[in-house]
Amino acid sequence: MSEPEIFKPTSLTITVKLFAAYQDAYGVPELRLELPPGATVSMVSDRLLHDHPELEQWRSLTRFGVNFQFVEPDWVLQDGDEVVLIPPVSGG
Repeated sequence: MSEPEIFKPTSLTITVKLFAAYQDAYGVPELRLELPPGATVSMVSDRLLHDHPELEQWRSLTRFGVNFQFVEPDWVLQDGDEVVLIPPVSGG
């Protein structure tokens, strides 16, 4: 028996915490995004880079976290997740 259509989510909402170059590009410390069910962390990255192509240089250097745990780009997101994109930072 399949789940009734009424219970299938049509989107999920996540919070994206921005640091370093990402925060500089967006001018805010966090974003709320709506994504389709089954969305992955790499889809979040793709969307941010689409909106701000100047961030492309950080694509291969950025690490990802979901709910305080480092994850791979193919990690599947759940409604309410908190995603962080962590580019390399300099300073001291």
